[in-house]
Amino acid sequence: MLVEWISFEQKCKGFKTIYRRITLEATARAHEPVVVLVKERDKRVGAGTERGDAPVSVNYFPSRKCNYACGFCFHTDTSSFVLPIHEAKRGLLLLTEAGMRKLNIAGGEPFLYPQLLTELLQYCKEELGVESISIVSNGSKIREKWMRENCQWLDILAVSCDSFNPETNKQIGRGDDGGNVVRLFRIAEWCRQYGVKFKLNTVVNTHNWDEDMAANIEKLAPFRWKVFQCLIVAGENDDETRKRDARSFLVTDEQWRNFCDRHKHLPCYVPEDNNSMASSYLLLDEYMCFLDKGEGMVTKSESILKVGVKEAMKQVVWDKTSFVERGGIYDWTSSDPAQQSACNSGDKGKELEW
Repeated sequence: MLVEWISFEQKCKGFKTIYRRITLEATARAHEPVVVLVKERDKRVGAGTERGDAPVSVNYFPSRKCNYACGFCFHTDTSSFVLPIHEAKRGLLLLTEAGMRKLNIAGGEPFLYPQLLTELLQYCKEELGVESISIVSNGSKIREKWMRENCQWLDILAVSCDSFNPETNKQIGRGDDGGNVVRLFRIAEWCRQYGVKFKLNTVVNTHNWDEDMAANIEKLAPFRWKVFQCLIVAGENDDETRKRDARSFLVTDEQWRNFCDRHKHLPCYVPEDNNSMASSYLLLDEYMCFLDKGEGMVTKSESILKVGVKEAMKQVVWDKTSFVERGGIYDWTSSDPAQQSACNSGDKGKELEW
């Protein structure tokens, strides 16, 4: 029987090895408690790892290019720039040395650049030892071959879908073929097959606030369902002069609460209203500049490639308290293919089973 399970670290030559010390109860064959050391993972130690200002979780947008036209998008296709791969790797090294543990790759649509994704994932896992890597996609360009060849480096795949009604998705701007939902279930199955955690992102807006998604979410069985309140970001989607004008997509507080009340019983449900989102994310654009999309117009730092991570972080606001309170730290490493989803089983999982 399990008596004790303690994680501890051993540092050597720039890497931190995470061990778990497992103590088993004395038995007839072993008169004293048995202690087992299990090597869990290696992780590069950065200068900022032990500091409170470490960029623990970073959302990187390597490109703004997208093949969809979601009406509320707040990171729009205003630039076609993509950083050369060697420069992107240099920036990721700087972030890891500063204490980054989780990298989330978003866009734009990241799967418009599948080879770039492969190179970034492999580098971050094999060279940098990044603890968790996730990708956020609209799902339209994900292929099983890519999943099969890259699953060993990917912890979480999140797909954005705002409705289980094809016509509603068309109205929102999520493609025009009506195939989102079919693709969604197919991708979820690939994730289970290849041991990648499947996550769902939904933006609550005027087209879907009254939809009951509970039954479909239970069938889809994501381990985490992030539900966002439609957000206006000044300089991105705040009026008709921008690439997107999201004002007609905004929901009232009552409509937001209505949607939340209808789905809050689902174990995988994680809501984020506008207050929770403001300044709680570390956002890194295609030039590797931090973005501040909190209050007022979007502001950006100098590139970490030019001034370093510490100096760039001083130039934006990152609300670490809100980051923690909105659930920014969670079980973000890859799954066992056979594990049950929270929404599917209602069981959030045991830490260890014997």
